[in-house]
Amino acid sequence: MIDLYSWPTPNGHKIHIMLEECGLPYRAHAIDIGAGDQFKAEFLAISPNNKIPAIVDIDGPGGKPISLFESGAILLYLASKSGRFLGNSDREKFTTMEWLMFQMGGVGPMLGQAHHFRLYAPEKITYAIERYTKEAKRLYGVIDRQLAQHAYLAGDSYTIADIATYPWLRSWENQGIDWADYPHAKRWFDEIGARDAVKRGVLLLADRRKPLLDPKARDALFGNTQYQKK
Repeated sequence: MIDLYSWPTPNGHKIHIMLEECGLPYRAHAIDIGAGDQFKAEFLAISPNNKIPAIVDIDGPGGKPISLFESGAILLYLASKSGRFLGNSDREKFTTMEWLMFQMGGVGPMLGQAHHFRLYAPEKITYAIERYTKEAKRLYGVIDRQLAQHAYLAGDSYTIADIATYPWLRSWENQGIDWADYPHAKRWFDEIGARDAVKRGVLLLADRRKPLLDPKARDALFGNTQYQKK
């Protein structure tokens, strides 16, 4: 059994979708990041970077429990454990990891900044909004060009690279994106979104999420609470 500690964010949805796709048994535990649950000692014990998601697999390698944080590492672990969505040959596996790292190092951080400055920043900073909106469009262009040549990001098979990237593109409108500019990415986006496991994954814990309007939630996510010694 895998214990999942998460919240309905793009990074959380990656693991929600993966667990639904690979069929491993799991229990979901809500970590309300607006309420500050991510700073509690019991969560920090398995996720020292105070970020969701994290998992504990009681049947880890060698039959011993293992805890993991960082969504990319969790996806690689679950792909290895289930034998699915990573690729079969070494070439396929490295191509999948290449596009997974593209999401981890580019798509997530840059679209996250676009979300912050376009939606959540207490003041509208024109330079930051333009900077990250342009970067969002550049990244969508990279994805669109790849998908003009392949059915999926890592080639002809659905992999954890697709699972990692899809949740971040669900907020395309808030990122200043017009799908008409990225027809190949839109084809892929619609196909991924139609998968039953994906539909289940993005609904997991979704009823718990609230608009980030109150000062306490903003401080927990963006303010001084992040920088206090734990």
